[in-house]
Amino acid sequence: MAKIIAIANQKGGVGKTTSAVNLAASMAATKRKILLIDLDPQGNATMGSGIDKYEVEYSAYDLLVEDVPFDQVVETETSGGYHVVAANGDVTAAEVKMMEMYGRELRLKNALDKIKDQYDFIFIDCPPSLNMLTVNAMAAADSVIVPMQCEYYALEGLTALMDTISQLASIVNPNLKIEGILRTMYDPRNRLANDVSEQLKHHFGDKVYRTVIPRNVRLAEAPSFGSPVMYYDKSSSGAKAYLALAGEMLRRSNKSAAA
Repeated sequence: MAKIIAIANQKGGVGKTTSAVNLAASMAATKRKILLIDLDPQGNATMGSGIDKYEVEYSAYDLLVEDVPFDQVVETETSGGYHVVAANGDVTAAEVKMMEMYGRELRLKNALDKIKDQYDFIFIDCPPSLNMLTVNAMAAADSVIVPMQCEYYALEGLTALMDTISQLASIVNPNLKIEGILRTMYDPRNRLANDVSEQLKHHFGDKVYRTVIPRNVRLAEAPSFGSPVMYYDKSSSGAKAYLALAGEMLRRSNKSAAA
């Protein structure tokens, strides 16, 4: 049965989609069966997986609103070796349509309940806002990964996000928990980054991943080639960091399963 992980942060530009794509590819490289669901109407995770969002026949909209069967919606030919439920501008309409639907918060959960035994991990790339799409992701997920930059405003935003996750858990998913906090775009030469990093570890302890994602040009370039960074430049620091993160997550998962 798949572990379903939402990757979320209300703040944009924190490496959320980069983390979703590269974590999916790194997990797939360990021979796990991975599904990446793109719930962001910008469709960046879709494009970064080598899928043209303008050419897809079905998107997350069709899964959430039209009840199109999963096997028709899922894209299996990707550049990262994982499956994708694509997103494009149509997904914006899904939020509006779902507002009129009964059980609208559970549309994604109900769709995934039918297929989650086909995968080891399902990652959901959330839009950078709290809307019905994000609520669906939180209702469907077992846990949340929060990518964040080590800067002052990000720390303030994290407090708000934790409150939001707590409120959503009480309303739509009492089992939802924080999977981990991921430090992204990290520059160890920056004193503020080091200070914020220490504060994170002090407040959240082992919820903060030991792996940090560095600032890396290759990570920024890879999406324009429609490829996860490990297939664009496997020797880059960004590729190595996401592979290390996948390893850390698998060790944690095995440890909790054994406990």
